[in-house]
Amino acid sequence: MHYSREIPVGDSYDVVICGGGPSGCTAALAARREGLNVLLVEGQSQLGGMATSGHVSHWLGGRTQDGDWVVGGLFRTLVKEAAALGYAGIPRLPKDRIYQPHAWLPWFIHGIPLDPFRIAHFLDQKMQAAGVNLLYETHVIDTSVKDNRITHVIVCNKSGVQAFPAKAVIDATGDADVAAISGCEIQLGRESDGLMTNGSLMFHLYNVDHKELGDYIEAHKSPKFYAKISSLRSAGKWPFLSDIFISVKLVQEDVVMINMQRLQGLNGIDAKSRTEGLILGRKEVFELLDALRQHFPGFQNAELKSIGSTLGIRETRRIKGKFWLRVEDLRSAKEFEDTIGFSMYGWDLCDPEDTNKQPMVDFSDGKYVSKVEKSLSTPIPYSIMVPQPIENLLCPGRAISVERDLLGPLRVMAPCMAMGEACGIAVEQIVRNNIAAEEVDVSCLREHLREVGAIVDQSALPTISPRVDP
Repeated sequence: MHYSREIPVGDSYDVVICGGGPSGCTAALAARREGLNVLLVEGQSQLGGMATSGHVSHWLGGRTQDGDWVVGGLFRTLVKEAAALGYAGIPRLPKDRIYQPHAWLPWFIHGIPLDPFRIAHFLDQKMQAAGVNLLYETHVIDTSVKDNRITHVIVCNKSGVQAFPAKAVIDATGDADVAAISGCEIQLGRESDGLMTNGSLMFHLYNVDHKELGDYIEAHKSPKFYAKISSLRSAGKWPFLSDIFISVKLVQEDVVMINMQRLQGLNGIDAKSRTEGLILGRKEVFELLDALRQHFPGFQNAELKSIGSTLGIRETRRIKGKFWLRVEDLRSAKEFEDTIGFSMYGWDLCDPEDTNKQPMVDFSDGKYVSKVEKSLSTPIPYSIMVPQPIENLLCPGRAISVERDLLGPLRVMAPCMAMGEACGIAVEQIVRNNIAAEEVDVSCLREHLREVGAIVDQSALPTISPRVDP
């Protein structure tokens, strides 16, 4: 049917940022720091995205296994401020142990464990102090486009439907929602067939005995419980798709995040599929809790603390941008003149048809071996965030213009925060000079990022030790 109506037009903004996850938050703070008038709209009732609403309460990809910073700028600043308040932790490398309570293995301390409820409050305060205009429970439903530029962002919330004029837009939805509805070129899922990797519904437990858990892992040299899960499956006591145990100790001593669900076949941009995923996910939470209590040391008295209010979606749409980053670029150790940051994370994006298979990793001898030897750190070119053909739009986060496998190291939160900060700075040029995103002076952008403490040069990266599995 054809449907039309008049809608009210709200205040005009220099930049409207759609999505208040990791990349949207840093984009908003950076754009305000540049003196822009910013509106940040978020569909959930709080900021933080997957770290808060999604309960993936672990800012990954920003440090080396030795604890040195690979992502600086706002990410590092926010981490240090949150840690000083007790809202987050900065783990240290344990000596001579294979168990790392904050991240499974001793080399895997890239992440920053956090309290999702306190971090949501922390981000509220950061936005208010910076002067960011916020709208929660607000969904972008359309845009108005003229001459390949977005003129208005159209949203819907409890106040109804409204249009906000904008000189520039940052699509931090993670699903390229704004890019898609504005007519940008899009790739969905795997290039060959459009299939997408599994989703998850994360949950947190409390009253977990970490000493008992750690002692068992040390004694059996099995941080991910491969043998136990295989034995349980053979006995008909493990109906779940995942072959590994993943828990992350959060800020409180007895609280853990559980990442063991593999919701295969989930389509993160289909409402019916998401509904089914949430129903199945909640069902599996209680089944997993029972299994952990019965079979896993330290979990006998575990209690459910909370379940994520939104699904964990690892991939949906990606833009086909000004530049398409390929795996081969990493194999050849290519350096980019427009690098705005780096990621320190592995190849973590399961095969859509086999949730225990990582296409870019060789597990044949029981150890993690990357199929791209030179990929200890992954560069992030500015051009992968520039969609086509809309000129005043930038897309940080996991909707970037990359070959699918590169989402593995680039979709996690610390590099997304680096992307958001870069976009928040770049958009100042778009607004002030009335230019297209692809016309941004990248040398000036990179210099400004250096000035605010971001890491944009290969030579500035810390020495990264080779990864060794026990």
